[in-house]
Amino acid sequence: MEIFKYLETYDYEQLVLCQDKQSGLKAIIAIHDTTLGPALGGTRMWTYESESAAIEDALRLAKGMTYKNAAAGLNLGGGKTVIIGDPRKDKNEELFRAFGRYVQGLNGRYITAEDVGTTVADMDIIHEETDYVTGVSPAFGSSGNPSPVTAYGVYVGMKAAAKHAFGSDALEGKVVAVQGVGNVAYTLCKYLHEEGAKLIVTDINKDAVMKAVAEFGAKAVDPSDIYDVECDIYAPCALGATVNDQTIPKLKCKVIAGAANNQLKEPRHGDLIHEMGILYAPDYVINAGGVINVADELYGYNRDRAMKKVEQIYQNIEKVISIAERDGIPTYKAADRLAEERIERMRQSRSQFLQNGHHILSRRRNR
Repeated sequence: MEIFKYLETYDYEQLVLCQDKQSGLKAIIAIHDTTLGPALGGTRMWTYESESAAIEDALRLAKGMTYKNAAAGLNLGGGKTVIIGDPRKDKNEELFRAFGRYVQGLNGRYITAEDVGTTVADMDIIHEETDYVTGVSPAFGSSGNPSPVTAYGVYVGMKAAAKHAFGSDALEGKVVAVQGVGNVAYTLCKYLHEEGAKLIVTDINKDAVMKAVAEFGAKAVDPSDIYDVECDIYAPCALGATVNDQTIPKLKCKVIAGAANNQLKEPRHGDLIHEMGILYAPDYVINAGGVINVADELYGYNRDRAMKKVEQIYQNIEKVISIAERDGIPTYKAADRLAEERIERMRQSRSQFLQNGHHILSRRRNR
C-alpha cells in the first residue's frame, strides 16, 4: 500500500512501527486524530496474513475510534494498536513491557487498552512501563469488567430508539430478539427482563441460551432462525455484519439496536434498512459504554460519574436521529456527521484562538 497517500486521503496524523528483537514484538500504533484530545484505543493481537494487512487494520480501527470517541462526547481522539502474533502462544512479559515503553515514548499522544487477543493481565504488564494505559486490574485503579457498563449503555440507547419508533421509551411488553448471549448481552437481557420486555434469544453456546431461558423466561430459537422472528427490536450482540443481503429481507422489526460491532456488512445495507423504515441505532454510538467507562479512569475512576456519562448515550442516539431527520439521511451517516461536526467545531475554535493570539502578538510588536 502507498502509506503516505493513505494517511493523506483519510487525514491520519501518525503511524508508528515498533519492533523489539529480543521479545519478538512487532507492533503498529496508528493515531488518526487528536483534535479532541489524546488518542484512545485498544491493543489487538492477531495473526495477520501480511504486514500490510496489519497496517490496514490498525488504520481502519484507529479511524473508527476517532468517530466513536467523538460521538460519545469524550475529549479524546482515535488511535489503535495491532501486535502481530498469535495471542495463544506468542505472548511474553518482555513483549508487553517493550510495547509499554513505546507507548510511554509517545508522551500521552496515545493511550492504550485491551482489545481482541489481549487481557487485563497484559495491560498490567504494560502498566509497568507507562501510565498511558486503561483497563488494568482494579488494584491499579481500573474500572474492572466493562461488560455490564457496555450493556447498560446499549439498554438506554435502545430506549431512546424505541421512543422514536414507538412513541415511548418504555420497553415493557416489547419483543426483543437478542442474537448472542455473551457477557454484554446477558446483562442487557437482565435489564430488559426487569423492565418487562419479552425476550427471544439465540447463541451457539447452548448453556448460555438455557441460562437466559431459565432466568429471564426467554424463548430460544436456533441461530439461523433469529432473523425470521416477529419482534419489535432486533439486538445483534454477537458477530458483526449480520445486517446483510441475506438477512435484511427476513427482518420483521422496527428497530435494530445491539452491542455488536460493525453490524452493517456494507454501508449500503444502512440505506436499505432506512428505506424499509427500520430505525438503526448505529453500533459505535450505542455500544460506547465500555470506552466511556475506561476513559473515566484517566480522571481517577469514579463509577457513579462514569455511569452518568454512559446514560448520555440516550441523548446521543436522540442527536443521531435528529441529524438524520434534519439532513434526510440514514442514521449510520448521521452518526458520522455527529462526530465530524463536533471535531470540526473544535478545529474552528482552536483556529480562532490561534488567530486571536497572533493578532495580540502583532499589536504588541507594533507598539
